[in-house]
Amino acid sequence: MDPQAFIRLSIGSLGLRFPGAAPNSATSGIHTFSSPCLCEIRLRGFPVQTTSVPLVSSPEATPDIHNIASIFYLQESDLKALLAPGCFYTHHAYLEIVVFTGRKGYHCGVGIKKHQIGTFKLEVSPEWGEGRPVILFNGWIGIGKIKQASGRPGAELHLRVKLDPDPRYVFQFEDVTTSSPQIVQLQGSIKQPIFSCKFSRDRVSLVDPLSTYWSASLEGADLETERRERKGWKVKIHDLSGSAVAAAFITTPFVPSSGCDWVAKSNPGAWLIVRPDVCRPESWQPWGKLEAWRERGIRDSVCCRFHLLSEGQEGGEVLMSEIFMSAEKGGVFFIDTDKQMRTAATPIPSPQSSGDFSGLGVVVGGFVMSCRVYGEGKHSKPLVQLAMRHVTCIEDAAIFMALAAAVDLSIVACRPFRRMLRRGSRHSI
Repeated sequence: MDPQAFIRLSIGSLGLRFPGAAPNSATSGIHTFSSPCLCEIRLRGFPVQTTSVPLVSSPEATPDIHNIASIFYLQESDLKALLAPGCFYTHHAYLEIVVFTGRKGYHCGVGIKKHQIGTFKLEVSPEWGEGRPVILFNGWIGIGKIKQASGRPGAELHLRVKLDPDPRYVFQFEDVTTSSPQIVQLQGSIKQPIFSCKFSRDRVSLVDPLSTYWSASLEGADLETERRERKGWKVKIHDLSGSAVAAAFITTPFVPSSGCDWVAKSNPGAWLIVRPDVCRPESWQPWGKLEAWRERGIRDSVCCRFHLLSEGQEGGEVLMSEIFMSAEKGGVFFIDTDKQMRTAATPIPSPQSSGDFSGLGVVVGGFVMSCRVYGEGKHSKPLVQLAMRHVTCIEDAAIFMALAAAVDLSIVACRPFRRMLRRGSRHSI
């Protein structure tokens, strides 16, 4: 399998200081107005990312270089677009970091306007596409548009901008998951068959190795049963030789919670993701658990929460991802330890590959996988990206395909139950 070239652009070690100004002096002003300040990180073609910028009062202090504030992932087409001439054909795009004081919002009915302190700009250059790690900037730089009344220098921003190659394998289901599609690897315009996906919801055979995990009563579900509960769904991933190399199946049925017609957070449906047990032929080893439920609102969303199952971890479960996706439009489920460490209440472990994905203490982290799925009623063909460093063999990729299939089917499983199913619909399962 040949990976596609991706780039990881990280911006971190943020800090803001005002040389020569006492933290609480009247001339500094900025320290008493808003702490911390905010910045908008902009790169053409990508959503603006907003994060806080801590104030640094000590002249000797340097922000932590391991503190990542923002990450962009660029593929080859993104880089080509950024390197293309601008509207006046004179320059390329820039990475821009605009620092503000003040906050958006209202106070006593009066709008609070953000006040721009300054801007850091870094031009996108061909160096970005050389496929090697490089630190584009590291240290302090003056950005101050505001000059102190005494003539002291304005604000200085500390940051560290780093590029790292992040090659990925890209796969796509060639049809909806319920149609048991083939899974191909994408490499430019080339599609190479890698796996096949077999979906079923029938009664479990007594000779099926997965039957040891299954519920005791799995009668074939008819249409009326499917309107009250969704259970017994199973996906097996086969390699090109026809051998089953991964699987996912519902262990906790998707049923409406008391007093409503949808799967609520209080009683989520759950999938078990399994891989072949290398020590016991024809047996399966639990690898992960995916829970899913529906959140009601102006626009409904489906939440997918993924745990790794680890024998060495107390409780046996390690939370790796919790993602909300639009029930109508779908979204991207992902596992990215860098992104989730910035928002998680407890540290997220950094896995190295799916083989030892649940091993804690491994220092390699960052992007692991993403899965793009469409909303309910849409003709979804999941698109999956896997970091190359997390795939050591074909079976590693297969287990993520099983997880992706479970994510896709969870959008369907979390539909409201009173909705009438269309006769003959491919999605009416």
